[in-house]
Parts: sequence; C-alpha cells; structure tokens
Amino acid sequence: MKQWYEELFQDYADKYDNESFTSGTKGEVDFMEKEIDFNKSAMILDIGCGTGRHSLELARRGYKVTGIDLSESMITKARRAAKEENLDIDFQIRDARDFIFRESFDLTIMICEGAFPLMESDEMNYSILQNAFASIKPGGKFIFTTLNGLFPLFHSVKEFINKGSDQGQTSENTFDLMTFRDYSTYETEDDQGNKIILK
Repeated sequence: MKQWYEELFQDYADKYDNESFTSGTKGEVDFMEKEIDFNKSAMILDIGCGTGRHSLELARRGYKVTGIDLSESMITKARRAAKEENLDIDFQIRDARDFIFRESFDLTIMICEGAFPLMESDEMNYSILQNAFASIKPGGKFIFTTLNGLFPLFHSVKEFINKGSDQGQTSENTFDLMTFRDYSTYETEDDQGNKIILK
C-alpha cells in the first residue's frame, strides 16, 4: 500500500511547480551560495529535489549537483528541464530513507520538506537525517527546512487546523498536541485533473 506522499507525487509534477512556495527558489539559492562562500567547486546533494527547482538554479550558477527523489514523475520532469537547458545534473530516483553517498558532498540540502518530515514515524525521519549527515564531507554543511511544530501553539490552534492550502482543500484535521503530528484528509487534483483524496 502506497503512503500519501507516494500517491500525491505520483502525478503531481506540473501542479507542484505552480504551488506558491516555489516562487522563492532564487532567494533560497542566494542563501545557499553565501553559506558555501560562492565556491563553484562545491559538490551539492539535493534530497527530495522534486522537479529540481533548486538543483536547476544551482546548476545554472555553475555548481555540480546531484538530485534525488522518490517520485519518478518528478525526476522525469527534472531531467527534461535539465536537458532543455543543457545542464549537467545527476537526477536519481532514490528513497531518502535508504541511500548512501559517504562523505561525497560539500553541501547537502533538503528544502521545503523534501522527504523530512513527511514520514510515518520518527524513526524514518531519523534515517533521513542520518543519511543526509553521512553524505557530507568533513567541514561540509547541511541546510534543511522543516515544519514548525510550535506554530500552532504560537497561533490559534483552531485557526491552524482549519487553514487550507493553495492547491487543495484540507478537512477533518486533528492536530495531536502530544505528538505534534497533524492528521487530516487532503483533497486535490493530479496533473491529469483526476481527483485525489489522501488520508
């Protein structure tokens, strides 16, 4: 049985690129460049690269990038975009919970919940962090973003629970204050216009 993130990203590459959070790519890559002192010889790993928005922008700026993602449709779109721009990026279909690149990269990134923290268990999320850390050369850096479990405590929990997203509609939310996990039913459409209901 596929997990919700496997179902969603099976045929969601075009919709993904239209999400509002993808508009910050250039600014995010500006930050990454500063963190590695604009070292063009830096080897970069993009975990949960999706359609490759960060990998592509980094490659445009002259960096050597490897991008991994679990979704075949996302990687296919990323490879197509790289080919169209004649960019040399190593895009691979890989599971962030189970990959090995021992001390291969100067910078590892995992932006916009690329794999972490979407997993079903803390152990799976920990495996992702272990693999990410193991991929970094001594003295290298790891940049990642994650959802903030304290957000609903700072803001109204009710407001947080009832808030929808740009592309889909969320209902039946249950935010567990003991585990800081959000359980919900999410409705959207895939790239073909088919309705998707994820729980």
